[in-house]
Amino acid sequence: MNILEISHITKTFGAKKVLNDLSFSVPEHSVFGFIGQNGAGKTTTMKIILGLLKSDQGEVFVNGEKVTFGQNSTNKYIGYLPDVPEFYGFMTPREYLTMCGQITGMHKEEISKKSVELLKLVGLEKENKRIKGFSRGMKQRLGIAQALLNSPKLLICDEPTSALDPMGRKEVLDILSSVKEHTTVVFSTHILSDVERICDRIAFLHEGKVALSGTLEEIRNVRNGESIEIEFFTEQDADIFGSICPGGKKSGRTKLLFQKRTERDMLDIMKCLSRNQIPILRLERLEPTLEDLFLEVIGK
Repeated sequence: MNILEISHITKTFGAKKVLNDLSFSVPEHSVFGFIGQNGAGKTTTMKIILGLLKSDQGEVFVNGEKVTFGQNSTNKYIGYLPDVPEFYGFMTPREYLTMCGQITGMHKEEISKKSVELLKLVGLEKENKRIKGFSRGMKQRLGIAQALLNSPKLLICDEPTSALDPMGRKEVLDILSSVKEHTTVVFSTHILSDVERICDRIAFLHEGKVALSGTLEEIRNVRNGESIEIEFFTEQDADIFGSICPGGKKSGRTKLLFQKRTERDMLDIMKCLSRNQIPILRLERLEPTLEDLFLEVIGK
């Protein structure tokens, strides 16, 4: 079952069409990466899913129910973490979660139990100081705990790692990866290494529509062929082989890169190396990276 379905959404601000017939779906219990450049329309899409922004055309369904602008009936299924979450700095993490639970009508016992579970999940169970003293990474983790408080079927995170240091990013990504057994995660980002690390499925947003979508394996298979990189012992050997076997480009002083090559091409290259008695330090087949594919999608 798809927990989220977006069908032919269009949104224009003045003369700028931000979303142009946007459609995609997200299956249950997956981690879905929504990739796009800054300003591509990722946040606009999320606000439409939350019913905070009205689309010009199209429909959105969460858990099979239609999202209606200005009403929040479908938000009972959703937990949301904005890109810059705000908190009451004078509260402790436990006090903040208690307040959020009371606002949503949770029972006192349930709030207490969930708060303990979630603070442990995000590594804040021993933090009793005021939130104003928290680092950016600690605030992001507390934001995830808050978003999971009502046991949502869909967790939406807008650029959750964009301003974090490497350790903070790792902590947040580990949490998002661990919760997919209980919920479905959709997170927007332009940090492609984060997507490769935890996502089951992804969608590239470009010019207001999905330019490419699927599993990581399906996305990589869109690009025909793989690259072959050869590292030689000396720069002279690299230059000699480059003149014998055309098509390679220098990727380093002693390295040649042959792009979009097949298994047959690799055999031919290895035969050429053997025939000309040119020693090598390394020969490696390189799969296309998400960065390569993304740059192809946006035409750069």
